[in-house]
Amino acid sequence: MKPGRLLVLLFRVVFLLASGAAPVLAADPSFQFTATAKDFGSYFPSYLANGYFSTMTSPRGTEPDAAYMVAFMDYKPGDISRPAAIPGWSEIDYNPGGGWLNRTRLDAGIFQGYAQTLDMRDATLTTRYRFAYANKASDIQVASFVSQASPHLAATRISITPQFDGKVQLSFPLRLWSEHAPRFPIASMEGEEMIAAVIASGQNLDNKPVPTPDRAPVWYPGYTQVLSTAGDTKALTLQLKGRAQQGLGMAEAAALALPEGLEPDEVKLERTPTKLSLEITATLKKGRRYDFTKYLALTRDGWGNDEDVLALATAARKRGFARLLAEHQAAWHGLWRSDIVVDGDPAVQKAVHSDLYYLLSNSTVGTAWPMGACALTPNYAGHAFWDSDSWVFPALLLLHPERAKPIVAFRARTTEPARARARQYGVAGTMYPWEADPQTGVDVTPHFAWEVYREVHVNADIAIAQWQYYLATGDTQWLKTQAWPVLQGIATFWTSRVTYDQAHDRYEVHHVTSPDEAYNDVPNDSFTNAAARKALEIAVKAAHLVGAQADPRWSEIASKMYIPFDEAEQRHLDFDKSVPHDKITWMGSSLAWLMYPNLDLAMTPQVRRNDFDFQLQALKSHGDDPNEMMMVMLAVGAAELGDARAAGDWINRNLVGFLKPPFNVRTETAANNAGYILATSAGFLQSMLYGLTGLRIDDQGLSEKYAPVLPPGWNGLTLKGVHFRGQRYDIKVERGADGKVRLVRKVSP
Repeated sequence: MKPGRLLVLLFRVVFLLASGAAPVLAADPSFQFTATAKDFGSYFPSYLANGYFSTMTSPRGTEPDAAYMVAFMDYKPGDISRPAAIPGWSEIDYNPGGGWLNRTRLDAGIFQGYAQTLDMRDATLTTRYRFAYANKASDIQVASFVSQASPHLAATRISITPQFDGKVQLSFPLRLWSEHAPRFPIASMEGEEMIAAVIASGQNLDNKPVPTPDRAPVWYPGYTQVLSTAGDTKALTLQLKGRAQQGLGMAEAAALALPEGLEPDEVKLERTPTKLSLEITATLKKGRRYDFTKYLALTRDGWGNDEDVLALATAARKRGFARLLAEHQAAWHGLWRSDIVVDGDPAVQKAVHSDLYYLLSNSTVGTAWPMGACALTPNYAGHAFWDSDSWVFPALLLLHPERAKPIVAFRARTTEPARARARQYGVAGTMYPWEADPQTGVDVTPHFAWEVYREVHVNADIAIAQWQYYLATGDTQWLKTQAWPVLQGIATFWTSRVTYDQAHDRYEVHHVTSPDEAYNDVPNDSFTNAAARKALEIAVKAAHLVGAQADPRWSEIASKMYIPFDEAEQRHLDFDKSVPHDKITWMGSSLAWLMYPNLDLAMTPQVRRNDFDFQLQALKSHGDDPNEMMMVMLAVGAAELGDARAAGDWINRNLVGFLKPPFNVRTETAANNAGYILATSAGFLQSMLYGLTGLRIDDQGLSEKYAPVLPPGWNGLTLKGVHFRGQRYDIKVERGADGKVRLVRKVSP
């Protein structure tokens, strides 16, 4: 490069840094997801979020979009708890004289040159088009983000360049949602009642074409009642206070910044049952760019220190959009120092980055909140399942242990509700629910799914996650004060839940729901029994480390736990041989669970091969529209067998059908549109973190349990910025000069 050119570039970088703006760097296509006009009819929304609150995306970049806050729940009597939709904050509307932007049909001839990019490295949404309607045209650019650097803040900016002189109208509302109707008494409805009620409401639960939600009749949002509103046309501010129905209080404020030098013709405050808004009329000049910025501040009971949201919003306005954006981007770039880098398959790399984005944008630091099954959306009612402990937690643990910790902290915080539930069901210790409320930890499983009270493997899953956190951090003080009560309570639960079979001198677990949930009352589910055994073994080890007395029954039960096995076929059974394995399910079999990294049941290579082959055969013969949670595990199973080609095939299979365009939103199955399921994103990442590397977190450390593999055509796989016991590593799977695949660890600064 010529010296003069280098000086010019350096000057630009210095200028941008001095002005508070982020320097413009070449975009990495593996982080870029762009919608075009071709996506108008099948646009599956994504979201912007920072773990504490969110907003959904929409094609124009300006629509009234739903928004949610972490563990902010509606507790309407008769219903299950569900995330209360907070007043929508990202909406802006524009009328150049012929019609309002948000009410004009999506058409490529009206929204000309349309492109919307979700940059997952920067966590920003940018939308560009020429709005050409009623003989007037305006160039529009909208940029929005939810701050990773300042968790209570967000901002959205609309930049307008009119191709005419004249008056325009702009609207900057906080959207006040109505309560969802109909609301069903899901807390008491049977399954057939639920289906009948949905049909009676004019809806159904059938799979629907993208992007129509097909589970919305059940997983609808809760309600935030707005208690007070205020606005100031001179200060250009809005503020409100509200309360989730029967739940916590919240507050929200917005501060508007007008284009430099623009004196509006009129500013009005509009207060209606559906919105609180600043309405502006202004005269614009042809060819000039006008930037209107809306700064947003949010808080809720139990989050923050009684922040004055109006002061936060006005302070954000004073700091300015460029500075806030630069701080936000810098925070995200810091997160991406820990990354998974695929060399040789751009499509897989793109999926890895989108899955990491969805996990990181829903994680918090220094809290005791879990992650809802479907992120900061109302799907699966925002409840905490085993998804948090067995799926999301291991995916975050090596790269971002500080963001994995709130998941295990939540279980420590909610031991009392778990003890109460154990008493309710006549067992000892702690019995964590299948669906836990993310704020209170109480059981909020819908009544129509009541049979999953038998899906007690969640209690073992929780114990395994607690132990993994200790193994990864070596934090003995945390183990003693936080994890030990959880581990002790769960081990005590299993001692009272097992049945001793004197004839065979073994312990069994009866009346359980398998992970393949169509089998909802079976004896001796193999995954449940194996996980329970591991939980008991963990409790014995933890007792020794914290100086507590282990119940001698824990070791006895663990050593004699029955795990069904077919000697003739040399493979595990899904459950007791007395139960016919003959149902059509969305998993076919649950044997793949036995190979999953957090359980990693010991078995011979031949048994592992037989289990894997049976899983595939059962999937073909008994599977229907398979659940992605099972599908993403098959790459791990193939990698454990040393089959690099099969592992690569399964990784690529999980790119087909499950990723909804344009933003790679993973859905529960390829056919249904129950989206934002974090467990599936986490499972895909575990295929890289633990599958291809062969790494396991065990008592010896971060062990090379299985030989690493690389799919054909891949040049390498790198885990950047792995954190383990106070060290930071880069771990690479690569081919040596001899063509053999090897794993290399390098301590990084």
